[in-house]
Amino acid sequence: MEELRVIISGGGTGGHIFPAVSIAGALRELNPQAQILFVGAEGRMEMQRVPAAGYEIVGLPIRGLLRPLWRLGNIGVLMDFFKSKRLVKQTLREFRPDVAVGVGGYASSATLNAAYELGIPCLIQEQNSYAGLTNKSLAKKARKICVAYEGMERFFPKERILLTGNPVRQNLLNSSLTRQECAAAFGLNPAKPTILLMGGSLGARTLNESVMRNLSRIAASPVQFIWQTGSYYWKDIEQTLDVKGKPTNLVATDFIGRMDQAYCLADLVISRAGAGSISELCLLGKPSILVPSPNVAEDHQTHNAMALVAKQAALLVRDADAREQLIPLALETVVNAAKLEELGRNAGAMALKDSARIIAEEVIKLAKGKQNEK
Repeated sequence: MEELRVIISGGGTGGHIFPAVSIAGALRELNPQAQILFVGAEGRMEMQRVPAAGYEIVGLPIRGLLRPLWRLGNIGVLMDFFKSKRLVKQTLREFRPDVAVGVGGYASSATLNAAYELGIPCLIQEQNSYAGLTNKSLAKKARKICVAYEGMERFFPKERILLTGNPVRQNLLNSSLTRQECAAAFGLNPAKPTILLMGGSLGARTLNESVMRNLSRIAASPVQFIWQTGSYYWKDIEQTLDVKGKPTNLVATDFIGRMDQAYCLADLVISRAGAGSISELCLLGKPSILVPSPNVAEDHQTHNAMALVAKQAALLVRDADAREQLIPLALETVVNAAKLEELGRNAGAMALKDSARIIAEEVIKLAKGKQNEK
């Protein structure tokens, strides 16, 4: 085929960015000469993470709708949308992509709407079990819709759906790691039960408060913790730990650069129920306690979590109950070998592998079709 040129758009959170970067990596593996350009939202996480992964990105002055939708501020949001759409149309004309890929997030709405109007084939990737507003609005314009859960025909045209799973960070699949070296990386004991607690790249207030309220219980336990607080909360937590005293069996950090090491050491994972995190837990067969965020559209994290709970592949604690229940349940579960084995086995059975490669192959099929039309 001719030179492959692909636009990938979306972001806002790691849950959108990591799949996007994984798809780009799979495209480069299948076609090393592929030209890939990202489109994101100015001031959002993707504007740093995408260049760090080695890809060029263009930023748009776009933002999300305010809730409730009738707020006057949404007039400005809509003006930014149309401005972004004009800007991205110029980018599309200059870059001349064969395909536009949307992974959700503010920027993908403007980008794929503009691409559709210019006759560029569109593919969207929906990470959640409850489709987001952006992807639902784009469904009629997409030639292929890649999903991670069954039953998504309630949101999208059935004939365009492809069950692929969610692409995850490829470096997590490093099977050569040993528990000893991963424990050493965190300064922990490889023989002790270990809990990994993470609230996403920005953090999660409820998970952090659950730890802070139970520091004495953690300190008295035979269990060790790796705690990713998120960048937003890190300074306040660091100062509080300096005053209260940090338990010696607790490693706290704002961001974990080597998640492969953290997962390797973890016997139990405590996490929000974002689609990317769940996909990683299933792919790695990790037992988990999920605490769905109540602050997301359509409560999609609860839907994500229940897909696992229904198959005995995870435990669930409601956000409102987490401060009191989460740490005691985690300490009880992590020393229950039979429960850990059941949760891990069932999670692994739900994994959909090679997601990024399967999606990349669909992108290439659309590109070939576009080039044949010329």
